[in-house]
Amino acid sequence: MPVIPAPPGATHELPGTRFTSLATPSRGTVETSVWQVELDPGTESASHSLTREEVFVVLEGTAVVELDGERSTASAGDAIAVPAGPSFALANGGDGPLRMLCCLPVGGKAQIGAQDPFTPPWAQ
Repeated sequence: MPVIPAPPGATHELPGTRFTSLATPSRGTVETSVWQVELDPGTESASHSLTREEVFVVLEGTAVVELDGERSTASAGDAIAVPAGPSFALANGGDGPLRMLCCLPVGGKAQIGAQDPFTPPWAQ
């Protein structure tokens, strides 16, 4: 089926963060996982690394990106390319919501510190 209907709302939640799985293996894709993430003002992700490249497209708001100790800012329309390997974190750098579209190849995993790599539930 080429059209995967959008879910009625967020499919996963963490404090200050909502994920909406759009195109994932559990929803019918084979090679690419795509989801939307929304961070409330003042929310920051845990620093983590990835086993595959991940791309974020900022839809609304301002993202503060820390990648391997280097900080940068992305605004609506900008893409953030996170390579496999180095640690990174994202934060909402504005006063309103930060909404991003995220793409990760199926099989990509996240790793927090020395924990075992895992596939985020919103990418499954």
